[in-house]
Amino acid sequence: MPTPLPLQLDRIPNQDKFFDNPSYFRSLAGKLQYLSLTRPDIQFSVNLVCQKMHEPTVSDFNLLKRILRYLKGTINMGVSLESDTNSQLRAYCDSDWAGCQDTRRFTEGFCTFLGSNLISWSAKKQDSVARSSTEAEYRTLSDTAAELEWIVGMLNSIGVKQHTAA
Repeated sequence: MPTPLPLQLDRIPNQDKFFDNPSYFRSLAGKLQYLSLTRPDIQFSVNLVCQKMHEPTVSDFNLLKRILRYLKGTINMGVSLESDTNSQLRAYCDSDWAGCQDTRRFTEGFCTFLGSNLISWSAKKQDSVARSSTEAEYRTLSDTAAELEWIVGMLNSIGVKQHTAA
């Protein structure tokens, strides 16, 4: 599979048919959750599938299998650390406004780099509904800034001074 999820999630068949072995579904989803610690490219997909753990459908199980097929095709990918890189701190963030079809809550995500090394990342559905896409983006930016502030403090405590953050 070229991507861990299809582009149009709302057009997947068998969304009303429950999967007959939910404990097997939960077991696979939990293993993928653990794997997402070193594969940030699947974190959003695994998060989406894990939200269906209580009553998984056949289509949810098919999404789980799609993630596994994606992993099989990208077995050499993962987090790698390089020693010959600068120590400039950079962060990227994004959010989707009302991305959850059921609750209309938004999902936010960010990743931070020290030089070319990915050092932290997050993707999670928020507890509340944003009133606009601008509010969702600002809240995501706020969480990213808090993460950056924590990382800068940690880097300063071990003697790696940061002059600017991008």
